[in-house]
Amino acid sequence: MKKLLLQISGVLFILLGLFFAVVPGPSLIFFMAGLLCFSFYYSKARHYLSLCQKALTKSCAYLDKKLAR
Repeated sequence: MKKLLLQISGVLFILLGLFFAVVPGPSLIFFMAGLLCFSFYYSKARHYLSLCQKALTKSCAYLDKKLAR
């Protein structure tokens, strides 16, 4: 039952992320939440989640440098 609920919520978050990719909104947050739900049971999702986390960390550091000027 827990696996089913995590998969349903993961699909919901991914669909919300796709929706907010088209209209303005926090799509990256929903994509990462969906990947987090899937990463409990799928190693490939864990890999993609770590890639997203690294990319987000890198982009935040870049923006911090640009805004510090």
